[in-house]
Amino acid sequence: MTHWLKFLSLVFLLTSCSCSQDEKIVFVNGDEASLASNNSNLLTAKKIILEMNAGFNVGNTFDNNVNNPTFSSVKPIIDFYKEAGMDHVRIPTTWMDRFEGDHLADADGNINVNHPRFLELVQVIDYAISQEMYVVLNTHHESWLKDNYDGSSSFDIKFETLWTGIATYFKDYPSFLIFEVLNEPEGNLGENDGTGPFPDPTDPTALAYTRKVNKIGYDAIRSTGGNNTTRLVMVGVNSQGNALYIDEVYPDKASLPGAGEDAFLAIQVHSYSPWAFCGETGSNAAFPGNSFFETGIQEVSVHAATLDVPVNYGEFGVGRETNVEERNTAIVRGYYKTFANATLGQSMSFTVWDDRGWFGLINSNATAFTYDIVPTMLE
Repeated sequence: MTHWLKFLSLVFLLTSCSCSQDEKIVFVNGDEASLASNNSNLLTAKKIILEMNAGFNVGNTFDNNVNNPTFSSVKPIIDFYKEAGMDHVRIPTTWMDRFEGDHLADADGNINVNHPRFLELVQVIDYAISQEMYVVLNTHHESWLKDNYDGSSSFDIKFETLWTGIATYFKDYPSFLIFEVLNEPEGNLGENDGTGPFPDPTDPTALAYTRKVNKIGYDAIRSTGGNNTTRLVMVGVNSQGNALYIDEVYPDKASLPGAGEDAFLAIQVHSYSPWAFCGETGSNAAFPGNSFFETGIQEVSVHAATLDVPVNYGEFGVGRETNVEERNTAIVRGYYKTFANATLGQSMSFTVWDDRGWFGLINSNATAFTYDIVPTMLE
């Protein structure tokens, strides 16, 4: 992996990044400031985020069982994306939920390292790393936690046990493996559900719960030692990971796990905004213009700079449940291209969402990209 080498000498300077001349926005690029590490040979979060560059999700697979969760099914996808120029893969993984009760961990959070699906997952991770790709492993649809969390020790202990088991198993893996504590904090951690049962993302208790759960997972990972003491750990924001709430969840360094002193911490955010355009029920008529996305990414970058923490956009995309032909348009391809350019232009990495369904980017046998979206995004 060589991507970060060409960035090491950059300092904060002005450049521009836009998909169209009339919507050009000035960006701040490069943030290799002093790193809180006594070992210059270690890959800090900032260096790894740069090396991650462009990546993709293996969605609805180990998290949801819509697609076949086996190494033989996933390997061709990794190969095709790798050949296209992707440098990392995110593997959403559900441990204590979904799969009709056939879970990877028991009700107390103890993982079953002999579970057939876990063994398939390990093969996928090992293969991607053998291809010198970064791998992001997370806890994904853990509704048992997100929908019911009340701050009590019973939930805390289960989540700590879960991450202790995951981290212990992989503690000797190289820095190519990245841990993401919890995908899309939501439910009692805060979400925008109208008049639904859950608190708003800005609710003080929901914000405190989000920080607490992230710290529990973070502390569990760090406590296992080995390479996990300096492994890149990502924490997310609430309201389904919505980038709009990065400054609410983490307003200052002190609010971060490690209190802003961990050079191996990153924040992951997601963006499907505006939903009227990006969502599977959306329409191209609601396209807000490329500058909408560029401005949003720049605002995240500005706040991340105050935290001195790098950012990964772990999910974004445009899906269609019906009127799927709308995805085969210059508007949609331009959106993906804008997102790629804008995130990389802010020294972030991006991980495009691909569920091989409404948001699919690759065909069923991994021999072609859907609607030329990925090639356009990477050109």
